[in-house]
Amino acid sequence: MSRSLVLTALLLSLGVAAQPLSASAQAAPPPLAFQSHQVNPDNTLTFRYSAPTAKSVQVGIDAYLKPLPMTKDANGLWTLTTPVLPPEIYQYSFIEDGVTKLDPLNDDTVKNLVSLGDMVLLPAPTPAPWELTAVPHGRVDHHLYTTHVAKNLANNQEGYIVYTPPGYDEKLKGGYPVLYLLHGWSDTEDAWDNDGRANLVLDRMLAEQKIVPMIVVMPQGYGDLNFVQHGWGVWSDPAQISENLGLYSKMLLTEILPAIDHEYNVAPGRQNRAIAGLSMGGLEGLTIGLNHTDDFAYVAGMSSAIFGSKDEGNEPTFERDIPNLDAKKANLKLLWVGCGKTDGLIKANRDFVAWTKAKGFNTVAVETEGAHTWLTWRVNLQQLAPLLFRND
Repeated sequence: MSRSLVLTALLLSLGVAAQPLSASAQAAPPPLAFQSHQVNPDNTLTFRYSAPTAKSVQVGIDAYLKPLPMTKDANGLWTLTTPVLPPEIYQYSFIEDGVTKLDPLNDDTVKNLVSLGDMVLLPAPTPAPWELTAVPHGRVDHHLYTTHVAKNLANNQEGYIVYTPPGYDEKLKGGYPVLYLLHGWSDTEDAWDNDGRANLVLDRMLAEQKIVPMIVVMPQGYGDLNFVQHGWGVWSDPAQISENLGLYSKMLLTEILPAIDHEYNVAPGRQNRAIAGLSMGGLEGLTIGLNHTDDFAYVAGMSSAIFGSKDEGNEPTFERDIPNLDAKKANLKLLWVGCGKTDGLIKANRDFVAWTKAKGFNTVAVETEGAHTWLTWRVNLQQLAPLLFRND
């Protein structure tokens, strides 16, 4: 029996008068079925995107500095297969006639207030630290509180994420050290957990006894939410940068730190507290940490957004933002600066390292292959975390 006769019989059984199907409806092809993000056995990725009327479609992948052009077939399906890639979590988005769009067939999206993106895992033969494996897992909690410092937040509600290690004991004698891990501009407090897979990375390193058990706090990173709502141009305005940094510093030190000390079994003393961040969070982490060495004994930045080494008065901006820095008084256990070799911020970070060494710090400078992406920062976390809270 033909499909049209079956449909007619079904409608009649339901008491619905059947209407004759038009020739075009009877001839309409079935919807296309395809994989939008396919992992291939040869460690390539194939991307597909349906846009029959589009004139051009590209796929932007964080493995490449520029978007890659896709090829259109007779059905309007655009396709691209990448060169061989190393195992990783890749972020990507489609660009249809110049407009960035999410993959409608992928629910694994990045947490970002400005950029659209999805994620695809290219697994390693032996699972990478950011892959889900059968090891003991820590707990991830999302907190909200009312801030009296930050500006332009909805109902003054501020968010932060807290990771506690497997077997976390609220009554453990001495408590746990704490790492404050800050995200970058346009990210949210979920970014390190969602995009960076920090919880899985920490779980794995703990299972392999590479790090000490620690609490990790991942706060939302804006003293003024308007700093992220008006585009990249804010980074050309020193006054906005300074205001956001000042408000964020006050919020972190006077609201979030006391809340963590009250809500969790935290080990006392600066020797049990670290601060680190990426990009904007790197600027915040380095600036707050070095201005408050009485609170933090471990200070680190990843691809830190330190734009240039000179201000309009030809003085290092580091001197302005971190005045009166003295290595002996700071008495840090670790000052760590990482950056990708192809990151546009590499020179600024090198200048910062040189400046701190001239101040007498034994700064650990780490340069990895990679650019300003999570491909670099996931590696940075694995490089940094084993150095924290060691007694040796």
